[in-house]
Amino acid sequence: MDVVIVESPAKAKTINKYLGGNYTVLASYGHVRDLPPKDGSVEPDADFQMHWEVQAEKSKQVKAIVDALKGADRLVLATDPDREGEAISWHLMEVLRARKALPKGGVQRVTFNEITKSAVTKAMAARVTCTPI
Repeated sequence: MDVVIVESPAKAKTINKYLGGNYTVLASYGHVRDLPPKDGSVEPDADFQMHWEVQAEKSKQVKAIVDALKGADRLVLATDPDREGEAISWHLMEVLRARKALPKGGVQRVTFNEITKSAVTKAMAARVTCTPI
């Protein structure tokens, strides 16, 4: 079974219908982490190192994703193909790596520009494997 992450719960529901029982489709509900609103979040003297934290209101969703990944073969990041979607995927991958929750089968990236059965199934057939940094 593969776990597919999209940005919104409406997309998750629709895409889950298209993909069927071999997939669990979950929503990230947008960004999952941010810089804390305090001094020291960015260290200019340390090559601008940033200290991210999972947003309190997103902890429940991150836990649901971690729990779903426990029995998963692969993680498929299907966030939007724009800067925001790429950032959401990157942040999710970083959070999941830190929690040692990435599945053994790896992480794949898929994009589509419309939520139709043909677009989603075509994109899933052309998945690209992500190499964690």
